[in-house]
Amino acid sequence: MSSRGRLVLLRHGETEWSATGRHTGRTDLPLTSAGERDAAALRGPLGTFDVARVVSSPLQRARRTAELAGLRVDRVDPDLHEWDYGGYEGLTTPQVRERRGGDAWTVFEDGVVPGDTPGETVEEVAARASRVLQRVEPDLATGDVVLVGHGHALRVLTATYLRQEPRFGACVVLDAGALCVLGQEHGRPAILAWNARDRPTG
Repeated sequence: MSSRGRLVLLRHGETEWSATGRHTGRTDLPLTSAGERDAAALRGPLGTFDVARVVSSPLQRARRTAELAGLRVDRVDPDLHEWDYGGYEGLTTPQVRERRGGDAWTVFEDGVVPGDTPGETVEEVAARASRVLQRVEPDLATGDVVLVGHGHALRVLTATYLRQEPRFGACVVLDAGALCVLGQEHGRPAILAWNARDRPTG
């Protein structure tokens, strides 16, 4: 991308499941009180950006985070939805590993199995991320774009933006209620700030 704006990635605040490490894909959970406080605390850092567009996942935890952070959502994009974990929805990593016989499973390397929903491969999540990036590229010509979404999906989106393999997302941890900034360094896609909470960024 050759645009001058920055991508500001905002992961939703804490939910009951994120607080305990449960994989939360399609389940539409509200924020906890701590999650609401963390979201509201992002007003200060977000005030340092020249926001041209705010795009949110359709799930309530993302939309509520945007609201509490002082953002007006311009568009809800289903492609910002979290990874569909299929049969691993609601399970922690240790629980998944136990079900699989004690192996070293990770969602990035080993994927998911069908359950109440079919689940997604990491490549399918990356394809959605690519569509999001294509749609916001014109907005980046006029300012910064905030994407409000979910931990794993935003990590895959970061890998896609950096022109890395989708599984590179496993290398960048993104906490609930944190923000990240992607931009350019000498004409190449770069991480400008990562996993920030309480200070101006980018």
